[in-house]
Order: sequence, then structure tokens, then C-alpha cells
Amino acid sequence: MGMAFVWGAVGASALLLGAVIAYVGSPSQRFIAIVMALGAGLLIGSVSFELIDDALKVEEVARVGVYTLIGAGVFTLGNWYLDRRGAGGRKDPTGTQQDGSPLAIVFGSILDGIPESFVLGLTVLQGGVSVGLLAGILLSNLPEGMSSSAGLRIAGWPRGRVFGMWLAVMAVSGISAALGYQILGDPTNDAGAALAQGFAAGALLAMVADALLPESYKVERAFTGSWVAVGFAVSLMLTSL
Repeated sequence: MGMAFVWGAVGASALLLGAVIAYVGSPSQRFIAIVMALGAGLLIGSVSFELIDDALKVEEVARVGVYTLIGAGVFTLGNWYLDRRGAGGRKDPTGTQQDGSPLAIVFGSILDGIPESFVLGLTVLQGGVSVGLLAGILLSNLPEGMSSSAGLRIAGWPRGRVFGMWLAVMAVSGISAALGYQILGDPTNDAGAALAQGFAAGALLAMVADALLPESYKVERAFTGSWVAVGFAVSLMLTSL
């Protein structure tokens, strides 16, 4: 369980790194958009080749589909609620966070990280952390940390407050990964693992569609799809490792 916590925190550490880059340097919006699109492609690949593929080995297709819909629905409801409370612009690099709620922004960032870190804990349980999934999480979290932190800097948030927020998200992500490991600690519980994989797959797909792709498309426009395809192809190659 300890290793699951560590890997969950490692996956979320890219958020803190992105914040450091945003406050020390000035990453361009195009660079952020490209990395965001690559991360989206990697996560879509991990959902397809690892989560759904593994779930289908032990569970019926229809049930995995239902689990996926439930995961997407739960994430969407949570995201909708937090958006109404002031977290809607949490990834915007232009400073719209100034009009939002700081607490809602923190909870929104935690919501984004829970599904991916939970699955990391599951992969540790299955014999070792997934390289493709970890790469996708890192590449999706890095631009989120840069974009959100750049906007929060413009909105007037002090550096210590932003760094503290990401440290809190790292801690929650580690706990989420440890819970994923602990809850599914019985290696014979194939049905429970399939449920977790399908649920997390739906939540991750909803997060990619709601949080990563719209922000990337604002900048890259027609090139967004190509960058996503590159990330997807990289995920396919990493799956073979």
C-alpha cells in the first residue's frame, strides 16, 4: 500500500512542477496546449489498452460498458457541481480564476486527480505501475499545473498558496492510490477489479473531454487532433514495454 501511495503522489507531482514552471518562467499558451493534447492522447490510450482491455478479460462487455457510464456520470456530476460553485475556470491560463472560489478550485483539482491515482494504485496491485498510464498522468498534469498556476498568478494568488494547493492535491492523490490498492487488495476479486477499471475509465474519459481537450483546442484549433493522435500512438508503444 505504501508504494501505491508513493506512485499516486508521483503522478500528481507534475502539478507542482507545472506550478514552479509557471511562476519561475513564462510557458507559452501553445506549449501548454500541445502538452495537454499529448497527455489527453496518452490517457485515452491507457483507458483503451489497459483499463477496458483488462476489464473485458474477466467481465461481460455490457457490464463494463455500464461501469464506464457510471464513472463518467459521477465525474460529470461532480464537475458540474464544482463549476457552479466557482471552479469552472480552474485550468484557464488567462486568469479567470479571479472570479472563482478558491475552495472550489482546490476541490476541482482534487476531483480531476482521484480517478487516475486510484487506477495507479490498482496497477501496483497487479504487479507494477503501468508505464503508459503514469506517462499519461504526468503529461496531463504538467500542463494543468502550468495553466492553472499561470491563471492563478494573474488572478493574484501568492506563490505559497498555489504551491500549498498542489501539495494538498498530491497528498489526496497518494491516499486515493493507496485506497485503490487496499480496497481491491484481494487478487481473486476479478469482478471488483473490473468494476474499478470500468468506473475509472469512464471518469478519465469524461475528465479528458471536459478538462483537457477544450482548453487545448482554444489554442491549437485544427492541430489538436493530431497531437492527441501522437499521444495515443505513444501510449500504444508504451503498452508493449
